[in-house]
Amino acid sequence: MRYMMIVKATPESENSEMPSAEEFAEMGRYNEELIKAGVLLAAEGLTASKDGVRIQYQKDGKHSVKDGPFTESKELIAGFWVIQVKDKDEALAWARRIPFTEGEVEVRRVAEFADYPEAAISEDHRDREKAWREANQKPITQ
Repeated sequence: MRYMMIVKATPESENSEMPSAEEFAEMGRYNEELIKAGVLLAAEGLTASKDGVRIQYQKDGKHSVKDGPFTESKELIAGFWVIQVKDKDEALAWARRIPFTEGEVEVRRVAEFADYPEAAISEDHRDREKAWREANQKPITQ
């Protein structure tokens, strides 16, 4: 099972304040543990919402674009890990080891085709998706 560990934004991350050298080193050690355990699939930090945009889609097919920054930092994401583990308990065990002294991380399972009714996704679509994923697996870069 794949899980995403979502790092919630803070006022500091929204002000583009970088972690200290010590915090970066701790995070590097944590990431190395994930890599050595063979569970890390992806890990990225995100820029502040001032660099982002939101697109709102409407039923009539129209959409609107709103430039950042966005006001509610508690609803924003500052980064994430995607890990592959056997179950939720293992995902939570890894999340508890994140070397944060404050903040919030949300842990959510990544949906798989098996989570959807077979009738919702055609066999052709499932085959194309599988082929795309196999062809586009890329190594994780640091």
